[in-house]
Parts: sequence; structure tokens; C-alpha cells
Amino acid sequence: MRLRNGTFLTLLLFCLCAFLSLSWYAALSGQKGERNPRPREFLALRDRLHAAEQESLKRSKELNLVLDEIKRAVSERQALRDGDGNRTWSRLTEDPRLKPWNGSHRHVLHLPTVFHHLPHLLAKESSLQPAVRVGQGRTGVSVVMGIPSVRREVHSYLTDTLHSLISELSPQEKEDSVIVVLIAETDSQYTSAVTENIKALFPTEIHSGLLEVISPSPHFYPDFSRLRESFGDPKERVRWRTKQNLDYCFLMMYAQSKGIYYVQLEDDIVAKPNYLSTMKNFALQQPSEDWMILEFSQLGFIGKMFKSLDLSLIVEFILMFYRDKPIDWLLDHILWVKVCNPEKDAKHCDRQKANLRIRFKPSLFQHVGTHSSLAGKIQKLKDKDFGKQALRKEHVNPPAEVSTSLNTYQHFTLEKAYLREDFFWAFTPAAGDFIRFRFFQPLRLERFFFRSGNIEHPEDKLFNTSVEVLPFDNPQSDKEALQEGRTATLRYPRSPDGYLQIGSFYKGVAEGEVDPAFGPLEALRLSIQTDSPVWVILSEVRLGRARPGTGSSQGDPGGAERPC
Repeated sequence: MRLRNGTFLTLLLFCLCAFLSLSWYAALSGQKGERNPRPREFLALRDRLHAAEQESLKRSKELNLVLDEIKRAVSERQALRDGDGNRTWSRLTEDPRLKPWNGSHRHVLHLPTVFHHLPHLLAKESSLQPAVRVGQGRTGVSVVMGIPSVRREVHSYLTDTLHSLISELSPQEKEDSVIVVLIAETDSQYTSAVTENIKALFPTEIHSGLLEVISPSPHFYPDFSRLRESFGDPKERVRWRTKQNLDYCFLMMYAQSKGIYYVQLEDDIVAKPNYLSTMKNFALQQPSEDWMILEFSQLGFIGKMFKSLDLSLIVEFILMFYRDKPIDWLLDHILWVKVCNPEKDAKHCDRQKANLRIRFKPSLFQHVGTHSSLAGKIQKLKDKDFGKQALRKEHVNPPAEVSTSLNTYQHFTLEKAYLREDFFWAFTPAAGDFIRFRFFQPLRLERFFFRSGNIEHPEDKLFNTSVEVLPFDNPQSDKEALQEGRTATLRYPRSPDGYLQIGSFYKGVAEGEVDPAFGPLEALRLSIQTDSPVWVILSEVRLGRARPGTGSSQGDPGGAERPC
């Protein structure tokens, strides 16, 4: 019995130990299973911390770059305040504000901009925007006139100048032009007062778009205190001419997209009647597009016409040397660079420049200001050519193609005579030679006047030479007008090629009226009937157009009045 009980107890104890062993093993196994995922979490956490550290380093580098940029900008601004505008090309090309022009790569071509010549403009984004802009922003016109105006100590001529310019424009000319006034001052109270005065005096012109008023930003101008004196001019005069160059540039940059031609004027002038049509027709009648400046006054920078396409080149050239020389010298240097040969003499250079810089006579503008914009300066400049031929209206011949069978002597061309720039000079004429003016559009003429010979060569005249016209044969004309024209032509000798003789030269002059029954004319011709023993000079050509429907002479480019 005891054995059985002992055996049973032993067996029970064994089972209990086995059970406890299994439970302990299971517990240990469970604990191991629960610990397994924790190292993976630690690894993931470590990876995230590493990534955050890398991102922090990256942001730190970016912040350091921004800090460096801020330090550089501060140093540049300090340099600008100290008058140091000569930053190097490399520093400019790295400026982030020039990225749109220069790109982001180091090894590319870098385009020069206005900021390379005026680096102070980078300090303010609005430096190239007008601080004042009044008007309709008209574009697409033929002629843009720019007038810079500054404060004068004694008297302002600006409103008188505007009255003169506007009063001499026809309604059609007012629709095809823009007058831009630049108030070249940074005093906001002064610019506001001048602007309001112009708006009060010329409300119709402002509303129609004919007249615009602008003023540059105060940040457009650099620090003028560190300019160096040159050519014997005192510092105040150097500052005055330097600012004047920048004023011209600002006006040109604003005006270049508005029209075909740009005319530089001043704020103390008066204009002749029909000045705008005269300038426009003179430009259109140039035999070549090579010209760069057409001058309608011999004084300073008054009445200078440019093609708008050339303004960018002119502005860039002026900006390169705006601190060095006055505007009239810089313009002459542009012409020298374009056409003068350093290996040729000065006379050759002058002849070449004369092809780019063409003068119209007599002058269309007169300088009336006495008190200069330079403080304390009194100037009594007058254009001596302005009053010439005051007894008859200024005249521009209608647009035409000119041709001749005569051999021209040197540069005395028929084109220059027709444009009233010079006289026409040719070798000895022979029977059958001609001088012809073929109009671009058929037109009605009222009068004609031709003068041959001149004071220096009074014998070089046209002899036995007839004046002939070629009527425009328009099949769409009404029958009555067509019959009237045909009847009128029967009274005039007709050449084999259809020209009708309406006059002839007498003592070197041919003048007369054109029968209105001819209607529009295609061409006018001078026909030489016999050989001549001398050379010939045609010193004056005046063809007067008739007003539509009246047959009376226009002003300009209108009828040629009988010379006195």
C-alpha cells in the first residue's frame, strides 16, 4: 500500500514538474515571441532620425546661402550709398535678379542690360516705371514727339510750347501723333503741380490721347555727387548734362514702341505751321533708308527725328557714356562709329556722316527760351534759318519717284533738289534728255515752278525745255468728267508717249498753272528739245497740289506760291 502511494506521489510529482516545465517553456517562448518586433521598430526609428538629420543639414545649407545673399545685398547697397557703381561683370551676372536675362548656368552667353550701365536700378523694382503717367497710352501713330521739361528758376515755357505745337496740327495730324511730356524732376509736389496744370489747360488733348505726361521714378537717377569734372566744366554743369542724357534716354525708352518716327524737342520752342506734315513727308521722300537723323533745326537737340527702330541703339550708346560727354557730342560719335574710316581724312568722314545726318531747310522750330534749365545761365540762342522765306509758306513736294537721263555731277542729285536739300547739277544736256517726276499716287496739281542756274553758276540754265504732264487715264471716271478731260487735252501739244505740254522755260525759269480739267496726273516731265552748250543746274522745284474738290492750293504740303 505504501509502495503504491509512493509510486502515485512520485508519478504525480513528475507530472507536476513536467507541467511546470512545459508552462515555463511556453512562457519563455511567448516572451521571446513578444520581443521580436521591437528591434525592427528601433531600426525604423533610427532611419527616420537619420533622414531628419540629413534634411536638417540640407535646410541649414540653404539658410547659409540665403544669409550669404543677404550679406552680399547689404554690402552692395552700402557700396551704392558710397557712390561705388562700378561692380564687376562677374558679380552682375551672378545677381539672381538678372536670372531671366542671364540664365542659371555659368558657361552661357550673358546678355548686357540697362542694369550693367545703371546698376543702382537694381535697388528698387520700380526704378524703371514712371512715377507719374497721365494719358491714354496711344500707340500705332506715325510721329511721337518727346519734350523733357525741368524746373526753371525764372520762367517756364512749357505750356507756351504745347500751345504752339498743338495749334499747328490739323485734325488728321492730331489723330496720327503723340506728344509726350517728361517732367524730369523727383520732387513729387512739383511734378504733381505741373501735371495738374497741364490737365487743366489741355483736357481735350489728354482725353483724346494726343498728349501724355510722365515723370521718372526718384530711383531712376544715380548718385550725382561723385561725378568727375571734364572738359573744363564745373561740377554743377557736369551734373546738369549727365542728368539731361538720362532724361533723353528715359523719354526714348518710353516712346520707342508708340510710333514709326520719334522727334526730340525741347520745352522752350515755337513751331511753324504744318510742321508735322513737313517732317513726315520729308522722311518718306528720302531716297534711302540709311539715314539716322533728320534735322529740322540747327540748334542743339531740337527738331531731331529718328526712326523708332534705331532708338534702342541710340539709348544704349548714350547710357554707355552718359557721364562723359553731352548729348550732341555723343550723337556725332554714333555717326562716326557707323561710317567713318580711321584711315581717311576728316573731309571724307564728314561726307559719310552727311548721308546719315540730313538737314531740312528752313528750320521748322525756333528756340524762344532765355533762361536755361541750368541755374544762372542766360542763353539767347536763335535759329537763323527759322525766319528765312517768311514771305511764302514752307513747301514740301508731293511724294514721287524722280529720274533723269542726264549725267549727274558728283553728289548734286535730282533727289536732293526735289527734297530741297541741295540743287541738281548735270553735265551738258542733249536733245531728247529729260527730268521726270512720277507720283506714287495720281494727284491733282494746281501750280508748278522750276528755277535753273544759281548765284555761283548763273549760266547753267535750261534752254528750250518744255514742261509736260501725263494725265491719269481712269476708266472708272464718270463720262462727263472723262469727256471734259479729253476736250481739254486737245488744246495742248501731245508727245508720242502721251505727255501734254503745258509750259516752257524762259530765262531759266518755268512757272504756271495746271488746267484742273486734266484731273489726277501720273507724272510731270521736263523735256529738253535741243542740245545745250553748257551744264545745267536745277536749283528749285515746287509742285503745288490742289485741294480736293476745290482746285485751290493747299498750304503744306500744298500749292507752290508764286516766288517773289
